[in-house]
Amino acid sequence: MRFVLMLGAVLLASSCAHVPRQSRVRESTYWRFDNLDRIGGYAVHVEGQPQRIQTPAGAALAFDGVDDALFVPAHPLNGAAAFTFEAVFRPDGGQFEQRWFHLAQADPAARADVYPPVQPSGPRFLFEIRVVDGNWYLDAFTAGPGYSKTLAAPDKRYPVGHWYHVAQTYDGHTYRSYVDGKLQSEATLAFVPQGPGYASIGTRINRRNYFHGAIYAARFTPRALAPKDFMRIPRALERLP
Repeated sequence: MRFVLMLGAVLLASSCAHVPRQSRVRESTYWRFDNLDRIGGYAVHVEGQPQRIQTPAGAALAFDGVDDALFVPAHPLNGAAAFTFEAVFRPDGGQFEQRWFHLAQADPAARADVYPPVQPSGPRFLFEIRVVDGNWYLDAFTAGPGYSKTLAAPDKRYPVGHWYHVAQTYDGHTYRSYVDGKLQSEATLAFVPQGPGYASIGTRINRRNYFHGAIYAARFTPRALAPKDFMRIPRALERLP
């Protein structure tokens, strides 16, 4: 019996070898993008040359849309049955299709030489934009076992070069997306909580569809917030390039 227990422990440890140690989110988790060393308390893996820039509200991080990216060993919404995923960012134009914030569940079966050890099309959240004629529109996305939903609003476009707040929420029934607190799209969803994993900022987690723009902050909450409770764009950033 003792041998069986020991063997089980070894197999469990082996299956979790690529899953970063992280707790389920209980309260809102806030990430400030003001340095290239640590985000949300986690060491950052940097690729390309993202830049620390100064804004009237403090530092932010800028991405060139070519190969700049950050990878963080955390999935801040792991275990959440409902959620609010928010960010303050500035799209600066560039390619039509940009996937600029990706949360992905870790894959214990991933090869040891792959980083991050995830399946790009596994359980995930994404913030994306589409750039059209100097404007952009939001594309929010989540997928997992038995569900996959895109919330795109091509008829609701905004000028590039300004700071915006974006959010995606799920209340146990309806998945919604917002820009500056204004509803963009919504759909019913049979969501299943995701497990621990990784985040990429500035690119899809498999290094595609890079982002041209800047990111100031993000917040992750394990419940659906009303727009009145979203985090605010710092007043000094409102409509500033």
